[in-house]
Amino acid sequence: MSTRKPTLEKISPEFGSSMRVIKHESDIGEKKPFWHFHPEIELVYVNKGKGKRHIGNHLSYFNNSQLLLIGSNLPHNGFTDRLTVNGTETIVQFRPEFLGENFFNIPEMDRISDLFERAKSGILFGIPTKKKLGKKIEKLSEKEGFKKILVLLEILHSLAKSEDYTILNADGYTFETEPQDSAKIDKIFNHINDNFRDHISLDEIADKVSMTVPAFCRYFKKVTGKTFTKLVNEYRVVHATKLLSESQMSITDISYECGFNNFSHFNKVFKEFTGKSASKYRSELKLMVQ
Repeated sequence: MSTRKPTLEKISPEFGSSMRVIKHESDIGEKKPFWHFHPEIELVYVNKGKGKRHIGNHLSYFNNSQLLLIGSNLPHNGFTDRLTVNGTETIVQFRPEFLGENFFNIPEMDRISDLFERAKSGILFGIPTKKKLGKKIEKLSEKEGFKKILVLLEILHSLAKSEDYTILNADGYTFETEPQDSAKIDKIFNHINDNFRDHISLDEIADKVSMTVPAFCRYFKKVTGKTFTKLVNEYRVVHATKLLSESQMSITDISYECGFNNFSHFNKVFKEFTGKSASKYRSELKLMVQ
């Protein structure tokens, strides 16, 4: 049982989305599990694999598939390095208020609201629920926009009605977070938010949190799942989409306003995140409002 204080993991939703859906195939890369927590609720479905479950003060092992719902700020270890060569793990992460502060407080959402409350102690679902929802959870990564929200709500509604589940952390679990760790993450993100229009060097941001550049790069990738450059570019592209829809600025001016000093590089990065060029993005917006 881990006695270490958990690390705050900073989770960024996918571009243009209010949630994050990750699908790990047999090739999981270098991301290793670590003892962490985050305010996002986490739904985990492993269709084939084996390894250790460590959630709060609960420790057990699984030897095939598993379906878990882990509530906000409940410390846990990841599972991805435990997968067999044929296994796939799907992770869905979202804030409890991702549809608005009061959405899950309306009478029609009572069951899901109760589910979120139970999930604060960690829920392991049984075979019938796994068989019913496993494929649906895996296909969530293929959905986009409104359809993705609807499918997630259907999944949550089914989980809320399920009776074949076990509460893993029934006795509760209290923990102390590392305040300096949370402060470090906040300092990094605040600096990005204030300065993404300018060049932010790795030396500059690493110095902000009193780390060497190699240590900062390892730390940042561990807590966000992204490189520093990728996350800064994500900030820039999000700002660009706002300017494309709300301003009459030329696309060239927008690229410089968002921190890109090379127009062709802006176009390349914009297309990587949105799947289309900036000019196509703007023209499609105009068609939508006509």
